[in-house]
Amino acid sequence: MSRTITKVGPADHGRRMSLNEFEHAEVEQGYQYELSRGVVTVSDVPSRLHLLQVASIRDQFQSYKIMNPARIHIIAAGSECKLLIGDFESERHPDLAIYLTPPPEIDDDELWVQWVPEIVIEVVSPSSRQRDYDQKPEEYLRLGVKEYWIVDADLRALIVMRQSRGRWIEKSVRPPAGYRTRLLPGLVFSCTAVFKAAGLG
Repeated sequence: MSRTITKVGPADHGRRMSLNEFEHAEVEQGYQYELSRGVVTVSDVPSRLHLLQVASIRDQFQSYKIMNPARIHIIAAGSECKLLIGDFESERHPDLAIYLTPPPEIDDDELWVQWVPEIVIEVVSPSSRQRDYDQKPEEYLRLGVKEYWIVDADLRALIVMRQSRGRWIEKSVRPPAGYRTRLLPGLVFSCTAVFKAAGLG
């Protein structure tokens, strides 16, 4: 018996949908889609400011990966991975997901449930602020993410949430300070470089 394919477009913003239905939906190109606690969220392609920040962050991780090839398995953008949080009926596509381990040898239908990135990074935009701060921390904690980073240009800060005993320990890092994570020895992440790349000084 064939499965009926759901089609999703910008007019579906705010529509209620199950995670199973959304995960297998066909989407209209030119937009970004997430399922936020059972509700379809449609966003425009990110702005130039957002793109420049994400590119700078990725460059720092890529440079580290070249120098330490055994430490990072893959650096994935939101279009290259998905985080399925069944308990919340959410499908997330973070700006960047850092996987330190290779994917398990399992069927693709189970891959995005079982393969969890150690670090998830979101760059705040006006349309994502509420989700990034209010919804995603609880979801990523439940999924098993070890560190959740929020890059907030308005605050000129990197907010790091590190998992400890089933809860987040939060730290704010502001330029010119760098951030060192125990997950990647030797990496000194520069939020100064991120904001400069976006022309924010």
